[in-house]
Amino acid sequence: MNRSMEAHNFLSKKGYRVQSFGTGDKVKLPGAAPDRPNVYEFGTPYDDIYQDLLQKDRELYTRNGLLHMLDRNRRIKPHPERFQSTSEQFNLILTCEERVYDQVIESLEGRDSQTTPVHIVNIEIQDNHEEATIGAFLMCDLVAMMANSDDLDNDIDEMLQDFEAKCQRPILHCLLFY
Repeated sequence: MNRSMEAHNFLSKKGYRVQSFGTGDKVKLPGAAPDRPNVYEFGTPYDDIYQDLLQKDRELYTRNGLLHMLDRNRRIKPHPERFQSTSEQFNLILTCEERVYDQVIESLEGRDSQTTPVHIVNIEIQDNHEEATIGAFLMCDLVAMMANSDDLDNDIDEMLQDFEAKCQRPILHCLLFY
């Protein structure tokens, strides 16, 4: 919710058409203890999540940045969405964690149609506020490079290799038809 929404926000401001999704079964946010996360259904409005955390412990969720993050998120879109629940088709899917990358691939491979190509690219980004900001800049750089390509399918392997060397982060890529 932090990394993808930070990138969503940044890319949108740069004029790109963007959507962001989660891939888990539920929306899970840190709670008062590591073994007690706050759990919400996908589709729960960000306003409701914000108000719930505000009532639970305003000081804690202000200090750890969750209220700030949710305030940003609710200005971007009404509620978190689950990738596996969308039937939309995409040309490019960016993920920030190998586990999510694998879940996206698994979801797409399970769909009926096998005619639409999509590039799936993962850039490893730690799930904290600072890394989310850095990750948004990295994703924007990558998307700009891709948007400037005359033949992305032909250029992408070399482009990603150069980008990986530049950003010093592991990059995963696959091309699927769904």
